[in-house]
Amino acid sequence: MQDKKKGLEDIVAMDTSICFIDGIQGILRYRGIEVEQLEQMPYDAVSYLLIYGTIPDQQELDAYSRKLKSERYISSEILDVLKVCNYGSEALDSLRTAVCCSAHMDTEKDDSTMEANMNKSIRLVAKFPTLVASVYRYKTGQLPISPNEELSHGANFLYMLKGQVPTAIEADAIEKDFILSAEHELNPSTFSLRITASTMADIYSAVITGLCTLKGPLHGGARKGVMNMLDEVALPENAERYVLDKLLHRQKVMGFGHRVYKNGDPRAKLFKDIAKKLADERGDSHWYDVAEKLEHSMYSKFMEEKGRPIYPNVDFYAAVVYKYLEIPPELATSVFATGRVSGWISHYFEQYANNRVIRPRANYI
Repeated sequence: MQDKKKGLEDIVAMDTSICFIDGIQGILRYRGIEVEQLEQMPYDAVSYLLIYGTIPDQQELDAYSRKLKSERYISSEILDVLKVCNYGSEALDSLRTAVCCSAHMDTEKDDSTMEANMNKSIRLVAKFPTLVASVYRYKTGQLPISPNEELSHGANFLYMLKGQVPTAIEADAIEKDFILSAEHELNPSTFSLRITASTMADIYSAVITGLCTLKGPLHGGARKGVMNMLDEVALPENAERYVLDKLLHRQKVMGFGHRVYKNGDPRAKLFKDIAKKLADERGDSHWYDVAEKLEHSMYSKFMEEKGRPIYPNVDFYAAVVYKYLEIPPELATSVFATGRVSGWISHYFEQYANNRVIRPRANYI
């Protein structure tokens, strides 16, 4: 057997034209375009780029956006299912159930033609925000709010969530969140989705696989963990003591370090800028200050003890953004999934286009 690496670290499993990562230089590209450029686009354009493989011209973007807006609505049957879900502390369970039920109600569920798969893809991208917002509304004892076709993908989500049209900075923040969350090569949820796709399962089954994998605290659930940590630290002056205590007991400080990025996650820097804009708009830098103090404490303690720095990953300042947007921790992973679904779909299509069932070997001990 060939040399083994725990967790398949640094093992190259397949070729892809969807995403490029340079972990040393801190570069992330979707379809050859750096994420710093992508965050200047609307989410619809980035979703189109991931799924179709090219940047849309204005006519293509307008047509794609119209399709998404027309598919935002969910049926009364799905709403009835959400009413009886046991929400617990993680709304992703309800989202997963809703996607399962949506598959049952899709007349093209078992049609694997390209046209049918594309139709299902548009429905998934369009309905995820409505499903997540409806989960939250029921969870908080409120009725769901119908989509507003006049609003962008991100602005409409916040409108359905809170019942009021967001400010321009809030709308821009959630659009950028969806974009920065949309794709990240063979992360655990995408890899598990591609395994499901490689069996020639339908697209709903593949996306549900991605949702199940995303839930874990070492993947998408980390964002929820950071939000809870911010509440636990509470004040900037508590940050250093919190870090010292965690390191003393060899416990993980959520939102730091990354398997791939060695000199900083480029998405973390962009999320930090977004968090600062939201803090400035509100005239309230509290959560930003707590996070920045945690960042500085982690950096200095790692330099002192290990002779190397450690940097925030994507989840750290994304959690600060969610705090300012008043997104509760139990909803954080579902919001992450709302951005990631476009990337999942692009990998589903790429797997289908040049498929071989993914079936590695194990070394018997």
